[in-house]
Parts: sequence; structure tokens; C-alpha cells
Amino acid sequence: MAGVEIVEVTSSEDGMRLDRWFKARYPALGHGALQKLLRTGQVRLDGARAKPGARVEAGQSVRVPPLGLDEAPRERRGVSQRDAEMVRGLVIHRDASVIALNKPAGLAVQGGTKTERHLDAMLDALAFGGERPRLVHRLDRDTSGVLVLARTRKAAAALGRAFKSRDTVKVYWALVRGVPKPRAGHIELALKKAGRAGEQRVVPADDPREEGVQAARTDYRVVAQAGMKASWVAMRPLTGRTHQLRAHMAAIGYPILGDGKYGGEAAFIADDLAARMHLHARGLRLPHPDGGQLELVADLAGHMRDSFAYFGFSAADEPDPFEAFEDV
Repeated sequence: MAGVEIVEVTSSEDGMRLDRWFKARYPALGHGALQKLLRTGQVRLDGARAKPGARVEAGQSVRVPPLGLDEAPRERRGVSQRDAEMVRGLVIHRDASVIALNKPAGLAVQGGTKTERHLDAMLDALAFGGERPRLVHRLDRDTSGVLVLARTRKAAAALGRAFKSRDTVKVYWALVRGVPKPRAGHIELALKKAGRAGEQRVVPADDPREEGVQAARTDYRVVAQAGMKASWVAMRPLTGRTHQLRAHMAAIGYPILGDGKYGGEAAFIADDLAARMHLHARGLRLPHPDGGQLELVADLAGHMRDSFAYFGFSAADEPDPFEAFEDV
């Protein structure tokens, strides 16, 4: 029949529910429309009728009837030409299982209240003829730097495990108010959420046994300083709490520049310096889903690059990001 496709299930899709397989392959297909196709037998799995919860297996054939979707190329559907070109220009690494981006400050990773433009809505532009990539971790809207995407379901599961383990090393750069003393150290300060929804922040906890309190640990090292006014600090979070680095640096008296939420007025030291948060995810080292190690480094861009130049800091002065904390 014209318009009917026979699609083979790939190894990365093995074990998926049939309805989720359709959602991954055809994101523009609505739930109701899919249920009708299944109910009327227009969708077949190896020639037989199948229920939404049926588990597909690698090598099986799925009969896909005409879906009546937009005929635009799948990777462009729902993404403007401008955004597609922009997000593709952020790619710093790409292989069969992983895509890594150098996310700019100001671009949210996912949508939310009053956030209509975000990276998650642009991921079809990064399919490159394959599956729509999946988010496996996040960066704050105003934090720039390394962001990893999984290209397959199998890779997403492996990367998810890696981010929860101690095998993943994250290194951030920040410009902070003043010069931390000592110049290298370890911050161990439990955090808890405070404030109303939409204005939520984390604060140091008085009692680490209190309900909702999470342990939080950060290593830091001063890389360079601009007199006593500001310094360039490298940080390695050993836990992954919300706003951990921002809260920890403010708590020890050296807030990240531009971070008014945690540093207040002390986070702003010069009218000719960008009034934006100066935090950058510089490096990431983690197990690759296909074996071996993956090391990713994101260069400075935008206001971070300009502010480093303002203080006379050069990335060439940085020690290896993955070895900088060995003696902390």
C-alpha cells in the first residue's frame, strides 16, 4: 500500500514499549492517533497486531501506515532554520553514541514557566539522520559549557549511570569576588532548599540530619588573581546538588561574579563588566557508553571570554583540568 513503511527495530531500541518506540521515532504523532492505529490493526509487529505495551526486539519489523505528518525532514520538524544552524554550531564532539555541546549562557536546557525557547525543543536538529538525541544531565540557564547528549537509548542508560557514579569528573571555571583563602581547599557544607516555588534557592543547613538536607562537597583551586579584587577559580563538584557551586562559593565569602541570587551586591564589582553569572562548565571526563574514556573540554565564549580578557586571564595558564585537583 502506498505510504506504508516497514521499519526494522534497531539494537538500541531493543526492549522498548511499542508506543514509546513510536514516540521516539515519530514525535509529532499524537497519543490518540497512535492508539487508533493500534486499535484498528494498522500497526503490525512482525505481521501481527500488537498492543501499546508490547516490547519490541532488535530485528523485528514494524508496519507503519501513512501517518499524515508534516513531510519536512524529521530533524528539522519544529525547529526554525536559525535555531537549527545555531545549535549545530555548538557541537564540540560527535560519535555514534554521544554528542557534546558547548552550551551558551542564557539558553535554558529545558522549558518551564515563561521559558519557551530552550535546548530540548531544538534536539531534532541534532538527529543527523538518526534518533532524536536525549538529555542526560543539565546546566543552569546562565551557566555555559559542556553539555552531553545521548544518541541512542542504550547510550542514555549508560551515561545516566555514569553521572550517578564517582567515575565522572566535572571541572568548572568561575570568576569570583576576592581571592579565596586558602588558595586550594575542600568545601563540605550540606544544603537544603528554601524559598517559594519559582524563587527557590539552596542554603546551608544548620543540622545535616534535618529532613530534606543533602550533603554537598566541592574542591576548589585559585588559578589566577587580579590583585585582591577578583580571581579565577577552578572547581570540582563531588556531589551534584542544585546550585551547589554557587551556594558554596557564596557561603565561604567569595561569590561568583554576576550571581546576585547568592552573592547579592557583592557579586557585582565593575560597571564595565557583564552583569551576568560567570560560571562555565570547562571539562567533563566520564566512561564512554561504547568503552574507554571520553574527555570533553569547552572553550570560553561570549561574556566569559570577554571577562577573562578584562582581568588579563589566559586559558593557557590553566593546568590540565582533570589533574588540577590531585593534591587538594
